[in-house]
Amino acid sequence: DPDTKTEVVLLACGSFNPITNMHLRLFELAKDYFHETGKYKVIKGIISPVGDAYKKKGLISANHRVAMAKLATKNSDWVEVDDWESCQSEWLETVKVLRHHHQKLLSAGVSNSLQDAVPITKLGRKRKQEPNRHEPIKKKSQSPAVKSVPQVKLLCGSDMLESFGVPNLWKLEDIAEIVEKHGLVCISRAGNNVQKFIYESDILWRHKNNIHLVEEWITNDISSTKIRRALRRGQSIRYLVPDVVRAYIEQNALYGAESEDRNAGLLLAPLQKHASDP
Repeated sequence: DPDTKTEVVLLACGSFNPITNMHLRLFELAKDYFHETGKYKVIKGIISPVGDAYKKKGLISANHRVAMAKLATKNSDWVEVDDWESCQSEWLETVKVLRHHHQKLLSAGVSNSLQDAVPITKLGRKRKQEPNRHEPIKKKSQSPAVKSVPQVKLLCGSDMLESFGVPNLWKLEDIAEIVEKHGLVCISRAGNNVQKFIYESDILWRHKNNIHLVEEWITNDISSTKIRRALRRGQSIRYLVPDVVRAYIEQNALYGAESEDRNAGLLLAPLQKHASDP
């Protein structure tokens, strides 16, 4: 029964420096996983590039990274780019970005139940091939009562999950809030030992029901780091990033030896912030 499915919004935070086909695949893999459970309906994916204040080595300006992500998702009917995080003057903890998007959905939900017609028209297209002609009527009368606010889940690769173990990179209460109130979707290579990592962390273990592990059987080892390395060496990155992204990088001569030295010797914003916390 579609009425009882939990709606999910997938949020991916990161540098996207530059965005690659792997980043886009994460969304597809997570969506397939959720739909295969039969309990969830993924309604949206959000890419939120980190702001410049993150101070990561080699991080090029946020407007370029946002522009590339927008080009990469132009043809997607469900993944979009949100520049709210990248526009902040200070670096933001990931949990604050999750809260922001959760709040946005809450306020959207309030205005939506007032004009109930909106979700119906949205669902209309899908329903054409369904035999149950009278279903929309039932949907309409039930909709305000049943539809809870979509859950915002943090979409990540196994490297991000394992970064929870890096001292001072994450605050423990932030990790707790992320897995407790929102949830994690972690895409990992088949055979990668993410389970062991969860087992070794008390916080993650306590909320392991809120951590969805998705195995990636068609492995994809493209990383932004490797893309930048290829570009510095004048090698082709075709078929590793969307063509529009490749063209944008060429037009703007984005990645070279100089850009890789940006922020060299600087402490990452979270390390700086949490190390200085009393």
